[in-house]
Amino acid sequence: MRFLANARVRLFAGAALISLSPVWVKLVSVSPTTSGVYRTLFGGVALLIYLLLTRQRLRLSRPVGAMLLAASVFFALDLWFWHRSINYIGPGLSTLLANFQVFFMMLAGIILYGQAPRPVQLVAVPLALLGLGLIVGFDWSELPADYRLGLIFGLLTAVCYAGYLLTMRAARADALDALPTREVAIMSLTVAGILAISAYFEGVSLAIPTLADAGWLLGYGLLSHCVGMVLIASSLPRVSTTEAGLALLLQPTLSFIWDALFFARPVTTIELFGAVIALAAIYLGSRPVSNQA
Repeated sequence: MRFLANARVRLFAGAALISLSPVWVKLVSVSPTTSGVYRTLFGGVALLIYLLLTRQRLRLSRPVGAMLLAASVFFALDLWFWHRSINYIGPGLSTLLANFQVFFMMLAGIILYGQAPRPVQLVAVPLALLGLGLIVGFDWSELPADYRLGLIFGLLTAVCYAGYLLTMRAARADALDALPTREVAIMSLTVAGILAISAYFEGVSLAIPTLADAGWLLGYGLLSHCVGMVLIASSLPRVSTTEAGLALLLQPTLSFIWDALFFARPVTTIELFGAVIALAAIYLGSRPVSNQA
């Protein structure tokens, strides 16, 4: 598949697959932590089997191993906060808040990498968030305590996801292979272990109640996590941090569309207008400076 040679194509394809994550979570009847465990466990095992069959080396240098450990911690926290934010404020607003990672990514690009955002990107970021705000349509008045906690968890999700993207980018900075299969496999299995420990202390069961749940969790782990994460991680060293953050805004936009298609979510004209604005902003912000791939 030659089209996957383009880093931006891989970034968008990975974001589209990961946008299915709320669908899988909504279909299963297990706890949020349990969903996270099996998402990363199934995806990690699939990648590990591929590595063993292709006889690829699993050994990592100490600096890369440290970055992958940091990425694993960030991603485990991302899943933990995001699932709980959904419980308090719903999937729409929690996903919108999680994508405030755009601001953290842009700030990191300026401070850590000297990547000054282009004027069109500075316009695209608030434009994209405006579009997503029209999709979600939330009311800030008279917020109960649980709702405020959900907002905090949503913002912490954004911080943790930005931390994951930055540390995975650092782990892949000098990589020669196109797809980070080894890195994502190790990260996934580490996250599964972290979340399993969390489930133990939470008193949450890891049992899968039905075959249908097992099927949904398998799809979650293989498609959204395994393939989606590999495609995104492979693109990170070859795009700017602002482009990565803006492209990943595709995730909540598509999640809104899947919600309407699969779960008959009512769609208003304002929400549809918001989706168009968000997609237009993503396109403007992720356009390359030149015609290079």
